Amino acid sequence: MTETDALPPDAEALLALAARLADEAADLIVEIRDRGFETIIKADKSPVTEADQAAERHILAGLRTARPDIPAIGEEEIAAGHFAEPGEMYWLVDPLDGTREFAAGRDDFTVNIGLIFRNRAVLGAMSLPAYGQLYTGLVGKGAWRRDRNGTTQIATVTPPEDGLRILASRHYADDPRLKEWLAGRKVGSLGNIGSAAKFARVAEGVADFYPRLGPTMEWDTAAPQAIVEAAGGHVLDERGQPLLYGKPGWFNPPFLCTGRHPTEGLNA
Repeated sequence: MTETDALPPDAEALLALAARLADEAADLIVEIRDRGFETIIKADKSPVTEADQAAERHILAGLRTARPDIPAIGEEEIAAGHFAEPGEMYWLVDPLDGTREFAAGRDDFTVNIGLIFRNRAVLGAMSLPAYGQLYTGLVGKGAWRRDRNGTTQIATVTPPEDGLRILASRHYADDPRLKEWLAGRKVGSLGNIGSAAKFARVAEGVADFYPRLGPTMEWDTAAPQAIVEAAGGHVLDERGQPLLYGKPGWFNPPFLCTGRHPTEGLNA
């Protein structure tokens, strides 16, 4: 079976729907940022803002109106105790990934809308509102970036000879596990930024590796994983296997987002 055989039959229309809603949510977020907002700390100690909530309401309403047959699962609804039963195919939505970055006035935050089909992330739309960028990907078909200059197909690249260009989470910049993982590897550069923007930089070939050693949830990774894999990259778990979905509690294990060449896994 090829990658395209593993796509739903109307995958291109579903990607267009996700892209439109990611664009619209980005506009809402920028509007809220421009006029000011309050940050609230949730029960799990993570922050949430009016922008998270407004963007998720808009995205979920749009998905459910257009495709009531596909369950749509959003981060903030789950946090509020609302549960949608997933099926063979379902949406995973992170309406504002990188809320800490957003609340701190930084630009590395994203809107993530991904589709899961048979436990795989198969398509995704990811907006970077502060940059005016939209990334889309359809596994087996390709990945694209749209910005003020138009739409360009993107692809991952092989690492340069002078060393890996690594991006790591700003929130885990001092994590000793990162230093352990980097030991023995030829590193050309190491940068720290927040949110799923790191996936975008790997997908478009300006970074090579994003090792994520801290916790994430499935809605954090569904859209960006689909984009990276559509661009020729890989998102691998600790065993070096593709990151799958439908796990208990929506929790992801540590993973490695790579460019053109997969690695032997995080434990190397």
